[in-house]
Amino acid sequence: MKTCLVLVLGVATACSSTSRYAAQPKPQSLFNGRDLSGWDVDVPAADSNVRLRSPFAVRNGMLVSLGEPRGHLLTDSSYRNYRLEIEYRFPGAPGNAGVLVHASTARALYGMFPQSIEVQMESGNAGDFWCILEDIRVPDMERRRGPPADWGTTEGKARRIRNLTDNSEKPLGQWNTMVVEAVGRSIRVWVNGDLVNDGSDATADRGRIALQSEGSEVEFRKLLLAPTSSQAITR
Repeated sequence: MKTCLVLVLGVATACSSTSRYAAQPKPQSLFNGRDLSGWDVDVPAADSNVRLRSPFAVRNGMLVSLGEPRGHLLTDSSYRNYRLEIEYRFPGAPGNAGVLVHASTARALYGMFPQSIEVQMESGNAGDFWCILEDIRVPDMERRRGPPADWGTTEGKARRIRNLTDNSEKPLGQWNTMVVEAVGRSIRVWVNGDLVNDGSDATADRGRIALQSEGSEVEFRKLLLAPTSSQAITR
């Protein structure tokens, strides 16, 4: 009888574990390595010049932002509650780019930037937050953003929130790993394993994910999204 009970409990435990495992949402790559399926290109200058080349391309299995013309590459779907792992590098000179989370209204700032919270990738400043008609709070806010009277999310306001460390990036040409964890109204950012920003009370908790073309060539070889709950995809 004892042996049978152990076997029954063992089977029940195994089934329960299998059920829990099966219920876990699976990570997905936002880039298939072949084309830009699942993404939408927004380049304001293309409105008046339909022959303008796209600043986003696929090269040697990598997604490449060419830097010019300026614009954004946005996911077709919207997301919430996720962990996004990115591997990127500037292959030539130090450059500027960013990943935008909770993106919504297109061209909301300066006729270019979608409403969102930008996680900066600019060389030397990776992990800064830039508020684009959305806002977020961090500890030690005045030191990292300036006087409260200057804070804001629109043109002319103090939209930059400096990161916690400027020495986490690898030398030019080497691959950096950035992890952006957006859960509820909190956003945490790691660069090469270092926690470089930790924000809370964001004014948005879901939206599209965007990559920038902002004057510099940058290569991406990984864009892996791991949902943190079954509610991660909001489409």
